[in-house]
Amino acid sequence: MQTTLCLDFGNTRLKCAVFNNDKVKDVITLNDDSNETIQNLISTYQPNKSILSSVINHNAEIENILSAKTKFHKLSHESKLSFATPVGKPETIGADRLALIAAAVRFYPGKHNLIIGLGSCITYNFVNKFHEFLGGGISPGLEMRFKAMHEFTAKLPLIKADSNFSLVGHNTKTNMLSGVILGMSKEIDGIIEEYALRYSNFNVHLTGGDMGFFVPHLKNKIFASPYLLYKGLYAISEANS
Repeated sequence: MQTTLCLDFGNTRLKCAVFNNDKVKDVITLNDDSNETIQNLISTYQPNKSILSSVINHNAEIENILSAKTKFHKLSHESKLSFATPVGKPETIGADRLALIAAAVRFYPGKHNLIIGLGSCITYNFVNKFHEFLGGGISPGLEMRFKAMHEFTAKLPLIKADSNFSLVGHNTKTNMLSGVILGMSKEIDGIIEEYALRYSNFNVHLTGGDMGFFVPHLKNKIFASPYLLYKGLYAISEANS
């Protein structure tokens, strides 16, 4: 059995999915990107391969550790991909977005796919049935909106996401929850509808750590895919090993 570590270093969380062959065995939230943390992962799971998707300035030494112990690949615009990227500056495309597109192409080939990633930012990523990543959009994510309201006002508190609210908020916290979560839900539905005006038939995939707050409020048909990014990392690891 082949074991692969798929490391995803985002702006908010550092996570690792462990694959046995092509199946997700574990998903772990890492405390940090120290040498010790990565060495413990390797000691625990004894991986054959590893891949890193990072959008932060991570500890560079871990790449040497992974390279010494596994067949390691760092995801970048130079990686071998199963789709075409937009012209211009492919090196500016976030590694997380490349992984999401790779997953859609592998598991939903020959179809238009809109992948919506809910992390520090919302990313809208569209790949057509010819496996051409056309681009999409980026807007502020859930935590970023709460922080903005707190930091750019004198009295609004910093709150955490919570599903316990109604359309009509009854205090400051529930007003903020309603405005942000329902507002983002309507944004997401609106973007999907704009794509529908141009592309008559496409799949919509919702993924990311904040996905659970929005699924109950969306009216459009979606695939809720919590492991989509990791599956894309695994696919890219296989293509580049």
